[in-house]
Amino acid sequence: MNDPFAFSDPESALLAISDDLSVVTETETTDDPLGRVLARPVLADRDSPAADVSAMDGYGIRLEDLNDDRDLPVSGQCPPGAAPPEMKPGHVIRIFTGAVIPDGCEAVIKREDTVESTDSIRILAATIESTVAGSHIRRAGENAAAGDAVLDAGRLISPAVTASLANFGVTAPEVFRKIRVAILTTGDEVVAPEATSLDPWQLRNSNSVALRSIVSQQAFVQVVTHQHVIDDRQSLSAAVAQALLAADVVLMTGGVSKGDYDYVPDVIAEAGAEIRFHGLPIRPGKPILGAVGPAGGLILALPGNPVSATINCHRFAIPLIHKMAGRQHWMRQPALVTLDAPLRKTIPLHAMLLARITGPGMATLVESKGSGDLVAMAKSDGYVCVSPQEDSPGPWPMFRW
Repeated sequence: MNDPFAFSDPESALLAISDDLSVVTETETTDDPLGRVLARPVLADRDSPAADVSAMDGYGIRLEDLNDDRDLPVSGQCPPGAAPPEMKPGHVIRIFTGAVIPDGCEAVIKREDTVESTDSIRILAATIESTVAGSHIRRAGENAAAGDAVLDAGRLISPAVTASLANFGVTAPEVFRKIRVAILTTGDEVVAPEATSLDPWQLRNSNSVALRSIVSQQAFVQVVTHQHVIDDRQSLSAAVAQALLAADVVLMTGGVSKGDYDYVPDVIAEAGAEIRFHGLPIRPGKPILGAVGPAGGLILALPGNPVSATINCHRFAIPLIHKMAGRQHWMRQPALVTLDAPLRKTIPLHAMLLARITGPGMATLVESKGSGDLVAMAKSDGYVCVSPQEDSPGPWPMFRW
């Protein structure tokens, strides 16, 4: 293929524009951190575990008392959440998972490896042979020692991370502030979604709703404005200038091609932004434009066709917003799926095709009539990314909504 594009694939374009985007540095604390980006490393405030603890329900024992020819009396018990009792020579202590190991206890015997009586136990011979110092004991600090960094800055706070924060007493972690996003849609034919009386040439503004939905799924995003602008150069220039002042990211739809009313590329350049790409070898979304604003913000201008706008916002805007939000690992790693049939035809572009999951690692393409087919998009679970001139069923990366 004679390549007229600055970048041969979406990943190269993402990496190139990401280098010059400003990453947020302002921070805040929050008691609702789920989905936010950690701004400072979290240090262990104490050893984890804080003491030697039992990894099993069973019996604490001294190694010198291991014996298979006599019963060992149980002198007490050691539950979690209590100080451990004293170990007596020739005795065992009944101990529970998570309980602190008593002084002098050298190993834990699992309950199922004993024959239990009312006040004593007999240890199975095979267990005696395999028991060594430290058996079924979790040592103090084996997860982390006091002062260790347990979570790095740039980590997205997942439910698993919230558990770790709580374990180390961090109830209001320091996170990066939210990324401010402005959404500008264009087109004289576009009317509000709530419009009830439409002419045949008019369209409800699904793009504004779709883009807001996509970016608002990220807990570290705040949509500060969403505005529809008519196809008027002066009006568009004013809206872009205002959006650049209010937001870190400006997302636009429509007016990005080379038609008589496609003012977006010139307006973006006149606003002082540096255009990194205008056109990529993709379908849908070939006219997409990516630029870096005067203050290092992102401007992403998407085609106005609804399916194209939605897919390309999801594919391009989201990872770049993750980068600007301070995430360490911002480039997404989608799962691979195999299509249930080969593609019917090949194209010399990177295709992003609506698809529906049919089983583990399997998907089927959703029949679509083109970039305006919102009915087909609503039936999809996401889209598969197929390389140029390929008709193989895969496996191909699939990005889920």
